[in-house]
Amino acid sequence: MPTGTPFAYPETPEAPAADRNRQPIPPSLPTPPTPPSQLDIAGELLALLRTTTTEPRPDTQLEALTLAVAADLPVLLWGEPGIGKTAALTQLAAALDLPLTTVIASVHEPSDFSGLPVIGDNPAEQGVPMAPPDWAVRLVRAGRGLLFLDELSTAPPAVQAALLRLVLERRIGALQLPPGVRIVAAANPRSSAADGWELSPPLANRFVHLQWTHDHEVVVRGLGGTWPRATLPRLDPRRSGEAVDRARRAVCGLLTARPALVHRLPSSEARRGGAWPSPRSWEMAVCLIAFATASDSSRDALSLLVRGAVGDGPGLELLAALDRMDLPDPEELLADPAGAVLPERGDLRQATLDGVVAAVAHRPEKSRWDAAWTLFARAIETGAPDLLVVPATTLAALRRQDWEVPATIERLGGAVSVSRRADRAAARVAAGAEAGR
Repeated sequence: MPTGTPFAYPETPEAPAADRNRQPIPPSLPTPPTPPSQLDIAGELLALLRTTTTEPRPDTQLEALTLAVAADLPVLLWGEPGIGKTAALTQLAAALDLPLTTVIASVHEPSDFSGLPVIGDNPAEQGVPMAPPDWAVRLVRAGRGLLFLDELSTAPPAVQAALLRLVLERRIGALQLPPGVRIVAAANPRSSAADGWELSPPLANRFVHLQWTHDHEVVVRGLGGTWPRATLPRLDPRRSGEAVDRARRAVCGLLTARPALVHRLPSSEARRGGAWPSPRSWEMAVCLIAFATASDSSRDALSLLVRGAVGDGPGLELLAALDRMDLPDPEELLADPAGAVLPERGDLRQATLDGVVAAVAHRPEKSRWDAAWTLFARAIETGAPDLLVVPATTLAALRRQDWEVPATIERLGGAVSVSRRADRAAARVAAGAEAGR
């Protein structure tokens, strides 16, 4: 090493001033969540309010509605505003897993139901096709659904006329709705409808009319979050032939005896907008009876439907004809009086006992007369004794001089006399209460 030259160690390069002043970066922290807005909280609260459940619960109105929907008959629900018609249809569509399409009839033009004309390239040769509205196209694409025609009584006459083909033939312009589409409508009475109209007779006669009312217990429980469950009736395929035969015999038997009921257009305009008898509505009655029989539906539901198809008076006559068809054969009862099964309903039991007396009167024999008294004794054991007063008196009058009085009569006589005394006592109490007013 040369002398006189100082030794120097190599220097470490100095970091730039910006790097020397930079602070160490701390580990990254999670970003605090954004608090929900008041609208988000309101949405959650609304979702809770809309969350409801269903339960199996007897509901005659709902049973009648689902039976008519199963029978593919157009149904018209009549009820005051706010009674729950729209909510019932929404719940029905959800329960049946059917897409719901709601059409407010009063805000549409006639062309919306008859089809919109679309001019093509050469209308002179190809004509002008009638294009259906978008909601009809969606129903066809889905192949199934529940078409809800709301506010029907506020639709003007021109719109009602355009609805005729939709309700009866399921056609909108050149489009045919598939069989899986059911039609239900709703209307308010003219007195409570917004600028309402009476339904035209041709349109009214295409519907099964159901008066939709509220049930206090159903509403209270529903507001608590639990509504009745809508289910389609369970049809028994083994009873299909019997059901159709029973329905046709009942309707044809009534119209044979009462030909004036085949077609009866009401005289008042208001009643023409409801249910009235015609060949079309009697055909609906046949269908309803067959479906009710095959599904073993309740008599109350069938009563609502039959009266909603042909009107109250003819409907009640048809129900009475059905009851007479269901009465047991008097000869079978006389053949085995001890094991006979009598109807539970008082009016049907009375008619059955009267039929037994008539059968004995037609062929009076000592054995048949004794069998009738045995049957009457069984009737007292299983029902009210007052129903036997008239038939027992008539049967006693059929006795021949050489016929011995059976011991059963003494027991019957005691029960009948007690029943008569009770009736007289009740009449006296009622008369005293009336006089004290």
